Amino acid sequence: MSRKLRNIKGVKKVFIRSGICYDYLMEDESDEFIKELIKNHVSGQLKVAPEHCSAAVLDKMGKPHIEAYKKFQQKFYAITKGMGKEQYLVPYLMSSHPGSTLKEAIDLAVFLKENNMRPEQVQDFYPTPGTVSTCMYYTGIDPMTMQPVYVAKNFHDKAMQRALLQWKRPDKRKLVIEALKEAGREDLIGFGPGCLVRPDRGGRPSGKGPKTEGEGKKPRQAKEPEKAPKPVKKAGWARARPRKNARPGGKKRG
Repeated sequence: MSRKLRNIKGVKKVFIRSGICYDYLMEDESDEFIKELIKNHVSGQLKVAPEHCSAAVLDKMGKPHIEAYKKFQQKFYAITKGMGKEQYLVPYLMSSHPGSTLKEAIDLAVFLKENNMRPEQVQDFYPTPGTVSTCMYYTGIDPMTMQPVYVAKNFHDKAMQRALLQWKRPDKRKLVIEALKEAGREDLIGFGPGCLVRPDRGGRPSGKGPKTEGEGKKPRQAKEPEKAPKPVKKAGWARARPRKNARPGGKKRG
């Protein structure tokens, strides 16, 4: 199909933005399609949908495990580099899918940090008719196993999961700290390289004791002595200036 479109007169480029099932591409031993895709149909960025990193959540989604995405990512960048191109993958992620607790959301946040991925947009799960995920959302049961499934329905719970996926954004910081404390993962709050966020502004880095009295305050400067005010001349008649070459004590001529 892509070859036929490229051969149409007047068509210069045919770009594929998203919709690629990367797990199917990995089954192609010749790599013919992925090479043709990278060479002719990517305009700088290609959106793909790993959606999560937790095997438990991906099983509920009916998606391949994250290892399949890692293999595709490695192959994509290797072929791109070999062709002398500069192109990138944009991962599509989802929060609050049935089966995703705060634990799974934190695992995904750590995965993103370790792989230098900072998604600007995150899709929160919303039920759509006719899907297994929607059935789990409303019943709290996985119809494939008939086992109970955790579902985040509270607005605040969903907001915390969404914030964890965007842990780098300053406006999400308070929610991320709240979620980490609630999940008992305060080890991810701090100043170390493995931490997601820094503690509240009132906290201080480890290794520094509490502030002593007067610490951080500027020393008072001694006041300069006040200068005496200058005498103010009173307004009145001006004195007559003496004449030139006048004798002292001389009389005026009549």
